[in-house]
Amino acid sequence: MLPAPAVPPWLDAMLPFRRYALEVRGYRMHVMESGPSDAPAVLLVHGNPTWGFLYRKVAKALEGVRLRLVMPDLVGLGLSEHPREAEVHTLDFHVRQLGALVDALKLTRFSFVGQDWGGPIGGGVCADRPERVSGVVLLNTVMGPPKEGFRPTAFHRFSRLPLVSDVVFRLGNFPARGMAFAQGNRSSVKGDVGRAYRWVLRDRRSNVAPLALARMVPDSLSHPSIPRLEQCDAWLRGFSGPSAVVWGHRDPVLGRLFKRIRGAVPKARVWETQAGHFLQEEVPEEIAQAIRFVTSA
Repeated sequence: MLPAPAVPPWLDAMLPFRRYALEVRGYRMHVMESGPSDAPAVLLVHGNPTWGFLYRKVAKALEGVRLRLVMPDLVGLGLSEHPREAEVHTLDFHVRQLGALVDALKLTRFSFVGQDWGGPIGGGVCADRPERVSGVVLLNTVMGPPKEGFRPTAFHRFSRLPLVSDVVFRLGNFPARGMAFAQGNRSSVKGDVGRAYRWVLRDRRSNVAPLALARMVPDSLSHPSIPRLEQCDAWLRGFSGPSAVVWGHRDPVLGRLFKRIRGAVPKARVWETQAGHFLQEEVPEEIAQAIRFVTSA
């Protein structure tokens, strides 16, 4: 293990976790953990443009529950290494990268929690290691390929506009600077919370991941992400362990896809909320309940 990257005092005070870094497949990855190291493991995977910080309230709500919460930062985001080459960011790359981290941490049995891109990235890891997955919690994510005739969201169409999207994402630190507009309660990412999401992407030379991950979303059925999304969908539909869904219906990006997720995991226990896209900031207690459910079933 390597020392964790330094953070300013105001941010360090918000991270009461064990923090470290690992060199994984040539990239440094930052990881935070909470709970006993020998307890049942829970892998909590964030999406775009966030980092493991997103799960801090969930970890707080699980204090006293004997679980090892593992909260990594995806490459290009958070305090993990930020490659400057946008072409690095493919769904297959992130699945392989996170999978190598899971192997390095010797997570031989774990429950999986995924939100946004953390769903299919973590789902791909699970699909490659199905015998090691004991439970699943899904939070406002898409776990499979789009249907024939689909239309990308306005956000994802904008991400493909030449030049304009580069300026807005790279120079304007978008969408980290606009996270509040995806929330049910816009004040949930105000002050130092919003500052924490922006701070880790402050270097305009290396903040390529948010735009690259937006472009990882398929705009056609021949998109490079499709094979991994198909694999993830097949694994999820065949998963027989305990599962749960916590959904924020006020999510302007993925909220309308609730029925699709329910169709993939029809036996899942469900918590429906009025949270937005980054529901960990709004309904951490419900997410903690879902984690307790799948880890105690």
